[in-house]
Amino acid sequence: MLDLLFRGIFDTELTSTITVQNFLLCVGVSLLIGLVLCAMTLWHTTYSKSFSITLALLPAVVCVVIMMVNGNVGTGVAVAGAFSLVRFRSAPGSAREIGALFVAMGTGLITGMGYLGYALLFALILGGATMLYNAIHLGEHSGAPRFRTLHITVPEDLDYTGAFDPVLEKYASHFTVKQVKSTNMGSLFKLTYDLTLRDPLQEKHFIDELRRRNGNLEISLCHQETASAGL
Repeated sequence: MLDLLFRGIFDTELTSTITVQNFLLCVGVSLLIGLVLCAMTLWHTTYSKSFSITLALLPAVVCVVIMMVNGNVGTGVAVAGAFSLVRFRSAPGSAREIGALFVAMGTGLITGMGYLGYALLFALILGGATMLYNAIHLGEHSGAPRFRTLHITVPEDLDYTGAFDPVLEKYASHFTVKQVKSTNMGSLFKLTYDLTLRDPLQEKHFIDELRRRNGNLEISLCHQETASAGL
């Protein structure tokens, strides 16, 4: 009776079905791997509660999808299309978040194919690599980072072309204009620069001199990593 309850209504006698025991085993292992992967990925980092829960549940979700698709090419193509739509219905994430989600999907896929040992080994290897790279600060700049993105708001009657070049040349070894756009119904312009500071400790003096030239309107100076971490 239990086998009939979990049997597809379109299944035939020639259709290979997944037993309830195997289904529960694969989902349980996926949830366990999801928790391990979540703990290893979030080690020494700060993430939202929603991202943590998603990362822990994603292997089980992918596992179930793969088990249901197994052997059905048409269904597999349809599921691939559905997964591709998720990317366009979600907010952009950082490179680290996208990488963690791909690892979680990979473990779910391996589990769904029935290779539970390989799935656990894959999660441990990738999670360990993530922890190692965090511990050695891979990709971080030594000392105070010098790369900045500068936003300057100027009034519409100010000829901004070259107006800030003397200050930029004084405090930055390199700078380039990335964007100019109007804001506040065209009454203001917002200039965006990418630059490399000569001395990061001179930020206060740098901003003060810029304020004298833009009428004390809004100025924003941020690390370039915050803008370029996305994929």
